[in-house]
Amino acid sequence: MVESPGRITLWGIEVFMAAADERSISAAARRLGASPSAVSQQLTNLEGAVGATLLQRNARPIRLTPAGEIMHRRAQVILNEAAQARAELAMSHLSTLTRFRLGMIEDLEADVTPQLLTHMAGELKGCQFLLETGASHHLYDQLDARSLDIIVAAELGGAADWTEVHPVLREGFAVVAPRGVIKPDRDVLRQLKRLPLIQYTQRHYMGRLISSHLARENLSLPHRFELDSYHSILALVGQGTGWSILTPLALMRARRFADQIDVLELPLAPLTRTISVTARKGILQDMPETLAAKLKPILQETIVDPAIRQHPFLAKGITLF
Repeated sequence: MVESPGRITLWGIEVFMAAADERSISAAARRLGASPSAVSQQLTNLEGAVGATLLQRNARPIRLTPAGEIMHRRAQVILNEAAQARAELAMSHLSTLTRFRLGMIEDLEADVTPQLLTHMAGELKGCQFLLETGASHHLYDQLDARSLDIIVAAELGGAADWTEVHPVLREGFAVVAPRGVIKPDRDVLRQLKRLPLIQYTQRHYMGRLISSHLARENLSLPHRFELDSYHSILALVGQGTGWSILTPLALMRARRFADQIDVLELPLAPLTRTISVTARKGILQDMPETLAAKLKPILQETIVDPAIRQHPFLAKGITLF
C-alpha cells in the first residue's frame, strides 16, 4: 500500500524522532533498520503533511527548525500514547501481543536468552520476538529511543525517572589469573602487581566501574591490553599474558578456558554490579515484573548454581533478588 504524502503516519513520526535524536539520516536509518532513502522519503512526506520544514537536512549534524522543535515535543506525546495503547491492548490478553522488542546484555546471550525466549514463545503464540544484544549503555540508549520495549542489562548508577527497574541478579567481581601462577596462601595482591593487568574496555560501563574501584583503592595498575571480549581476555590470561577482573557471568560465558585459569577472591574491597529488567515507566503494566520473575529461575539454574559449584567462594557475592 502506498502511503498518501498528505497524511501524518505513526511510522513517519518514529522516523522523524529517530532523525532528530541521532542528528543524522544514516544513523537514524541504522537505528530503524531502514535505508537512508526510505528515511528521507518519510521525512519529506511528514513535512508535506504538516506544511512546514522540520529539519535542516543540509546542516551537519542536521538540526531541528523552530517548527521541528514544536513537532518534537508533540511527537514525544504521540509515541508515548501509541506505546501505552499497544501495551494496554496486549496486556488485556497476552495472546494478542504481536511484537515484542527485547534487549539483552551480551553476557546472557548464549545460555540465558534462548531459554527465556523459548519460555515466552510458549505463552505468546503468534508473537514476533525482536532481540537485540549489546553493551548495557547501548541498550539503555535504545530503550530511551523507544526502539526496545524491555531491556535486561547492568544498572548504570541511579535510575532515570522515566524508567521502572526490577533487579534480578547481583554479582561480585573476581580475579582471573593464569593457572598455578598465584599462590592463594600468600599475599595475592602483591603477586598480582607483578603481572600486567588485562583491562576490560573502559568504553563500557563495566570497565569504568572496575577502573573507578581501583582508583578508590589507590591502585595504579598499568595495562597493555584493553579489550571488550571476555573470550579474548581469558585467552590471554590462560596463555600467561596477565590477569584480569571479571564477573561470574563473564566466566560462565567463556567456560572453555576453565582449565587454563584460576579464579580467586578479589583482594580488595568487594565490588558488585546489578543486572536488572528495565522498561519505560507506566507503559507495559506488570509485564516487566513478570519477565523478571521468569528470568530468575533461569539465572539460578544456568549461572548461579554452576558458578558456585565451580568456585564456592562466589556464593558470598552472587545472589538473586
